Amino acid sequence: MSNRKSKTDVILIGAGIMSATLGSLLKELVPDWEITVVEKLANAGEESSNEWNNAGTGHAALCELNYTVEQPDGSIDVSKAITINEQFQVSMQFWSYLVNSKLINNPQDFIMSLPHISFVQGKQDVTFLKKRYEALSNNPLFQGMKFSDDPEKLMEWIPLMMKNRSTNEPIAATKIDSGTDVNFGALTRMLFNHLKSKNVEIKYKHSVDNIKRTSDGLWELKVRNVDNGSVERRTAKFVFIGGGGGSLHLLQKSGIPEGKHIGGFPVSGLFMVCNNPVVVEQHHAKVYGKAKVGAPPMSVPHLDTRYIDNKKSLLFGPFAGFTPKFLKSGSMFDLITSVKPDNLVTMLAAGAKNLALTKYLIEQVMLSKEKRMEELREFIPNAKNEDWDLVVAGQRVQVIKDTAAGKGTLQFGTEVISAADGSIAALLGASPGASTAVSVMLEVIAKCFPQHIKAWAPKIKEMIPTYGESLMNKPELIEEIQTSTAQTLGLSENLPVQTARRTVS
Repeated sequence: MSNRKSKTDVILIGAGIMSATLGSLLKELVPDWEITVVEKLANAGEESSNEWNNAGTGHAALCELNYTVEQPDGSIDVSKAITINEQFQVSMQFWSYLVNSKLINNPQDFIMSLPHISFVQGKQDVTFLKKRYEALSNNPLFQGMKFSDDPEKLMEWIPLMMKNRSTNEPIAATKIDSGTDVNFGALTRMLFNHLKSKNVEIKYKHSVDNIKRTSDGLWELKVRNVDNGSVERRTAKFVFIGGGGGSLHLLQKSGIPEGKHIGGFPVSGLFMVCNNPVVVEQHHAKVYGKAKVGAPPMSVPHLDTRYIDNKKSLLFGPFAGFTPKFLKSGSMFDLITSVKPDNLVTMLAAGAKNLALTKYLIEQVMLSKEKRMEELREFIPNAKNEDWDLVVAGQRVQVIKDTAAGKGTLQFGTEVISAADGSIAALLGASPGASTAVSVMLEVIAKCFPQHIKAWAPKIKEMIPTYGESLMNKPELIEEIQTSTAQTLGLSENLPVQTARRTVS
């Protein structure tokens, strides 16, 4: 067994979209830093970033109803939607910079224009959707959004969903043509090919078994070759733990105080995939509905056109499932081994507070294919069993922590946990995840390298022209950025008409 030691500036754990993004940013900011990536699987982007393991939605809050919450007074809080949209604009700018700089090529291989539609049924939800539309459509970030409760107009927008549908119940939808389908698996692989060309060492089929602080302030990782079991010690000044659901265990092994009192709850997903090309061709949009009571945000039902391996696909879901694994390739002991003395009370409190979620997951696991087809028929009334197959999607781990709201609060976003000295950071959580990767990794950089930010700011501004600025009150800047990124990424045909007025059909 080898015990060879080697030293580097930065180690990125996990070869997903987050490590790919952070590595790409750092290589532009400090090209001479040595970076090593450690990934236990054979290729990049095989877990949460894989195209079959995520929704592929360019999450900009254009259609995701869980990002706009109705308040007790009936008003709609759109603050989270605005934040997520601005974060997606940051991602688009960085991707455009990479394309313009010839660091990645053929953006059509990872991003395509696709309308984003919100669809609701029933008087109460139709009222909610119209209020949401009115709250968002005046904002320049959501320019071009349309609302309709007219069945004939909806037949134009979503013919597959409207065919053979009873119109006894009120229905409505909003549509915005500037949405996107993003193949995060393809993008991740592109970014790692770019990093490899920049002499970044990428160690596939290597697992990090342990991580500890050395006496001289560095981080030492015990790295094991998955194939032959050989072990080497790797030391680094900075470590980023971007291993999806597996990040929690490594954060706990680091021993940093910031990682205490944090737990994780795994939720798996399943999708129905259409195997009938005739049906696939009748739908061209990402259509999001409302989540059922007790469902986690990642289980918001949606009927998605996807482009995978240059082939048009149609997916419906996700249906939630439960397994104690924290990764698809993980261990059945992941959940139990994540429970430590410092987070035991937190985990128990979460269990007591989330009985509705537990009940929902049990019900989802027990669903037969026919029951899943019944849920699909709420979107496609004439869906046929033989046209749809079930596939297992990605595994997500929701963060559990003690907050002002009490012990054991289940968190539904992404969260960066970093040491006080900035020498190590971990990314935990799920949606909107990949779509906001650039903003999240800029947060990591700001937290962990504050001494460099002033010197790096001009380069960051070159890569992301709106860096440090809020967009929502700057319509001219929004138009300039959206026009530029859409042109670079090949999305220009579906840009909103900036001079358009709100349209209600």
